[in-house]
Amino acid sequence: MKYSKIIIVITLLMFQLGMAQEKADVVLNKALKEAKAEKKNVLLVFHASWCKWCKMMEKNMDLPETKPIFNKRFVTAYLDVQERGDKKSLENPGGQELMNKYKGENAGLPFWLVLNPKGEVLADSFDDKGQNLGSPATPEEVTAFIAKLGKSSKLNKEEAQTIEKVFMKK
Repeated sequence: MKYSKIIIVITLLMFQLGMAQEKADVVLNKALKEAKAEKKNVLLVFHASWCKWCKMMEKNMDLPETKPIFNKRFVTAYLDVQERGDKKSLENPGGQELMNKYKGENAGLPFWLVLNPKGEVLADSFDDKGQNLGSPATPEEVTAFIAKLGKSSKLNKEEAQTIEKVFMKK
């Protein structure tokens, strides 16, 4: 009986370890490697399960009209940070530290970066005033977002207009 309890505890621990999120540097390195192979840049998005703006951004990026644009121009990678309570296990270990490294500790979520395949920052989610664009929705935010994407990925006019139409809050 004693041994069966030990086996159950060990099995549960192994199961939890198997379910743990990948480390942030592993996620980032995979994305950088893929970006290099595909001659793209990385769109790295820091988000959380409780964040409605994070969900909005992901939804907008995954729509049938925008997904092909983002897939053509970027390797998109997501890192879970700032989870709470029983959702803490959803976090990518090292994700918050990586976000802090890019001055995102007080930015709010979502926080995003565009990196070249060498890991150098081409754009971040801060506007000209130092405010986080997050999931852009206002005309000013969407314009800044498109400018940053365009600068780092050579969006064409049609792609920019599609992104503007989708992201602009109605």
